[in-house]
Amino acid sequence: MPDTRLSFKDMCAKFEVTPRTLRYYEYIELLTPERQGRSRFYGPREVARMTLILRGRKFGFQLEDIRQWLLIYEHEGTEAQMKAWITMADRQLAELEEQRRQLDTAMQELQSLRDETQRSLTG
Repeated sequence: MPDTRLSFKDMCAKFEVTPRTLRYYEYIELLTPERQGRSRFYGPREVARMTLILRGRKFGFQLEDIRQWLLIYEHEGTEAQMKAWITMADRQLAELEEQRRQLDTAMQELQSLRDETQRSLTG
């Protein structure tokens, strides 16, 4: 059976993260690589977790929320984790919608101020 473990360097390269990020994810217990001396190795479980972590970050979830969500799987299983995901997703969708509304307002205000300034220069 081929070795499916990734080294620290390979894990950083695969997920395009800095060594500092990877060490931080270990520090806050999102990842727990196998250690051999000073070397770290990441198996399929850690690769899957990293995929989920980065997906969660892409959607704007806080790292602590992601950590708690990953713990649900370990303690309660897949169904509980999926139910928690729906709740988290609903909450995040509402937050993103509010951010969109605020961004639209800021853009409208900026456009108005820009247009007003342009008119004062030409008028």
